[in-house]
Amino acid sequence: MMKNMIVFMSFIIMILPHGSLFAAVEGPDAGGKSQSRAVLREIVITAPPMQTPLETIFNPKAAEQPVPAEDGAAYLKNIPGMSVIRKGGTDGDPVFRGMAGSRLGILVDGQTVLGGCGARMDPPTAYIYPEAYDRVTLVKGPETVIYGPGMSAGVVLFDRVNKRFKKPGMRFFGSVMGGSFGRNDEVLDVTGGTPLFYIRGTGLYSHSDDYRDGDGNKVHSKWTRWNSGGTVGWTPDNDTRLEFSTTQSDGNAAYADRAMDGVKFARQDYRISFEKKHVSSWIDKMEAMVYYNHIDHVMDNFSLRTFVPTMQMPHRSAINPGRETTGGRLAFTTHPFTMTKLIFGMDALTDGHSLRSTMNEDAMPYESMPRADDARFNQVGLFAQGTRYVGRDDRIIAGLRGDWWTAQDKRQTLSLSMGMSVPNPTANARRDEALPSGFVRYEHDLEAAGATLYAGVGHSERFPDYWELIGNGNEGPTASDRSAFDTTRPEKTTQLDVGGTLKKGRLTGFVSGFANKINDFILIQSDVVRTSPARTVVITRNIDATTWGGEAGSKYSMTPNLTFDASIAYTHGENNTEDRPLAQIPPLEGKIGVNWHDKTWSFGSLLRLVASQHRFALDEGNIAGQDIGPSSGFAVLSVNGGWTPEKGLIVSAGIDNLLDKTYAEFISRSGAMVPGFVQTARVNEPGRTFWSKVSYEF
Repeated sequence: MMKNMIVFMSFIIMILPHGSLFAAVEGPDAGGKSQSRAVLREIVITAPPMQTPLETIFNPKAAEQPVPAEDGAAYLKNIPGMSVIRKGGTDGDPVFRGMAGSRLGILVDGQTVLGGCGARMDPPTAYIYPEAYDRVTLVKGPETVIYGPGMSAGVVLFDRVNKRFKKPGMRFFGSVMGGSFGRNDEVLDVTGGTPLFYIRGTGLYSHSDDYRDGDGNKVHSKWTRWNSGGTVGWTPDNDTRLEFSTTQSDGNAAYADRAMDGVKFARQDYRISFEKKHVSSWIDKMEAMVYYNHIDHVMDNFSLRTFVPTMQMPHRSAINPGRETTGGRLAFTTHPFTMTKLIFGMDALTDGHSLRSTMNEDAMPYESMPRADDARFNQVGLFAQGTRYVGRDDRIIAGLRGDWWTAQDKRQTLSLSMGMSVPNPTANARRDEALPSGFVRYEHDLEAAGATLYAGVGHSERFPDYWELIGNGNEGPTASDRSAFDTTRPEKTTQLDVGGTLKKGRLTGFVSGFANKINDFILIQSDVVRTSPARTVVITRNIDATTWGGEAGSKYSMTPNLTFDASIAYTHGENNTEDRPLAQIPPLEGKIGVNWHDKTWSFGSLLRLVASQHRFALDEGNIAGQDIGPSSGFAVLSVNGGWTPEKGLIVSAGIDNLLDKTYAEFISRSGAMVPGFVQTARVNEPGRTFWSKVSYEF
């Protein structure tokens, strides 16, 4: 039945290309072009489309369905091809086309933000509050080199857009949301200024109690999050901007997949940026930025759950990782030749990770323990990306990048089991790598048809990240490799991308396909049994892999008020080294929506269809999760409505999982035994959920 529904939906996509209500904003594309862009302005967002080749751009301040997101990963899951590894109510790990972790870059106002937890409790998106930003951009695949190193699956940009005031004035955005399971969010974003300067302040708060699944079972999933930020900008003319910004945030979150919860997610960041346009006759723009961010994360087994002693944790325990990242970027946009635009520059970062912990919080509080550095990474990159316009309808976009990496293992000992530790064989060892990346893409406009076609090839070489080299004490592929630090090779991805976009009259749509070859794919394997001493470990090893698939979306405006839309996404992964499925690949997924709107009212429905997944590799996966077995398909129906009584004021509401379905995502983590809660094979998703939101903007 499920497969028949997916096939039917695929047919709908072929006959109903994709469209929406849009508002134009200015922004550079993956080829460096500055052009008018479409940002989704629907009252309730259900599936953001790809507007230009390989890019999806949308507005995070709009209401969305499912229930408006509390963090970055929850927001991204509406994009076709994007999934989330779930472990509770918040802080899931985003996965695009089956690729997770540092394969998918996450930049916040140009900054690299990295979590602290070795068990991936706090991915970068855990520190992102979507409504604090004005624009979110997904660039698919390794077909840009200007945003940083190793982003083979793509890059997501969360950006604030501070426009210069033409006269003294103020901008305001505020929203309040309430929903089932004690959910409540409050957002305040205020900017005031003159043509010479501006000041912007943001404040956000989000809370939820434990939710219940479709069977009525409570899931250990509550959270509380808050964020505040400030920005000061100097704009002496239309071409010059100097900006300083800072953000402070914290929170806590309960998890249904592990023996500990996150009780502190403190983040501080500071950023200074400078931008100058029309610098000279050949330099169109200069951009410079430096930043610093610090993560202070605490997890324990008693603050958010009833403490029950176990053999592994007989006492109240706490772990306190920390991370400091300092970075910068310098870029120039030029026109070296007629009909040619070039962006070139450099970026760099220094990243240090530290850790302290206690196995007996009552006898030795973690705050009294010394903090030890366990890893340091340094990266410097040079990049150049150009767009060559060939006539009126054709473009060639290409880029090259080189990155120089240094990593140091600063652990002096390695923990084994039952409190045992041994000297670290790679203590103070250094690794140095020089890694190239590049791409070339051809785009062709069919003006009469309102379409753009593209084809490109990209190559990305990714240095292993902290979680792959060190993480939870990851070991190497053989019994003698007690440290993965010097045995894990860089990952090399070569990918073909093809597709197109369409916008003509009532019809708009997109299709994007990809196929890649990944040499030295970095695989994480759990529950590996080792001897001398006997223990169960997590190992990091390299394999060769391939993935292929794509996404398509369409919308047809039957009347000015009534639209039908659909999207579909599929990824196939293969472990070529061992001739079996590549792990953590989400199944075929599609969405069908029907929406009606006029200037005042809107009503919509969303049917999400997910096929079963029987292709899996037990205990294998990535830094965020491993396969635990097959999964069943499911269908989830949600409805929403909106009211706009006056300009800027929007009242929206919805019911997610209207039929109260009990289901779990294939890539979700397995359920842990939490006192007072029912243990499930996977972490189940929320049952029927009601929500309403009021937002006002001027």
